[in-house]
Amino acid sequence: MALMKKPWITLVVIAIVTIVLASVGPVVYKAATDRGTKTESLTDGDAKAASTDINGSWKIVRGSGKNATSAGYTFHEILPGKSKETSGSTNKVDGSFTVSDQKLTEGSATTDLTSISSDVEKRDINVRRTILNTDEFPKAVFTIKGPVDVSSLPGDGHADENTVPGTMEIHGVKKDIDVKLKALRTGKKLIVSSTIPINRRDYDIESPQFVAAKIDETGEINLLLTMEKQ
Repeated sequence: MALMKKPWITLVVIAIVTIVLASVGPVVYKAATDRGTKTESLTDGDAKAASTDINGSWKIVRGSGKNATSAGYTFHEILPGKSKETSGSTNKVDGSFTVSDQKLTEGSATTDLTSISSDVEKRDINVRRTILNTDEFPKAVFTIKGPVDVSSLPGDGHADENTVPGTMEIHGVKKDIDVKLKALRTGKKLIVSSTIPINRRDYDIESPQFVAAKIDETGEINLLLTMEKQ
């Protein structure tokens, strides 16, 4: 159900894995090897039938449990002799979307990039200061380009997939993208998730060269958004 997945997108949200150049010894090793905190896909194991119509205005909320709202990044770190993934995430995602006549007509989602964190504070500081430049570009914003037909999204507690076109703004750069979303209607909630491929150079995001590791140009934005009707 491309419909909301995309918004999540708003991605928002996008950060890149990195290590502090000044770090040495055990600190560098930890920053280069810890996997971080990844935003996972939605789960429907405890889903139930939808108790509200799909039409209306849907607002991103905090959510709870495995389907709590989250947005973040996953990138490959290229280390001596091996490659690994590292992730960061945040639950600070705001936005709303409108569905009318079973069509997603408008909406946007905004991710607070200043709050994205992994499991290494030095890495997070470096990502914010020297890679995402969050002092100048604190937000990532995804805006849908509707209308998008969402009539095929079931209300029986089963997830569906679809593609939603939109515009992503990160680091002051706007790009048109198509996002494949997994969507679930359960009770009074609408939950969407997506893994969005990204090339940091498309958004003029440069990564400093570090002694301990290099960061790949390509990675992904990870989205999980829970919404309730306003």
